[in-house]
Amino acid sequence: MLRRGIDRRRDGTYRVRLPPEERDVLAALPGQLRDALAAGEPTLHRLFPPAYVDDDAANVEYASLVGAGLLEGKLHALAELERTAHDASLSEAGLRTWLGALESLRLVLGTQLDITEESYGTLDVDDPDAARLALYHWLSWLQEEVVQALSASLPDGRDDD
Repeated sequence: MLRRGIDRRRDGTYRVRLPPEERDVLAALPGQLRDALAAGEPTLHRLFPPAYVDDDAANVEYASLVGAGLLEGKLHALAELERTAHDASLSEAGLRTWLGALESLRLVLGTQLDITEESYGTLDVDDPDAARLALYHWLSWLQEEVVQALSASLPDGRDDD
């Protein structure tokens, strides 16, 4: 049986163990989000939250200053996830890029599904959104795998002196 997940190797790279079907899904999702970004779909608002709570003019200025860079960063992360979805090994930079792409995918899907804390109950297979909810939960699991793998390389915070 294939052990699924992501773990850090001694050489600082990360082993990615996912079945081919899951890798195929992972490779297909970035293109769907790129299409949604190009179409300006309204469910993308969580990807680019306002910088100021009560100042619309400042938000417009902020968006004009950094909006293109934010979009470029998200598109880069999606392209890298798509390109490396079938790789068995990733560098730390590559895994960090996956983390950004996974977060974007989860944010958009979660917004579309109106995910709340109650959404984490047992999956109802008769729910018309069951497949998309299962995808959301899988992306959440994968994101957690990435965070745990990256956390393994952090110093433990203990001072040995």
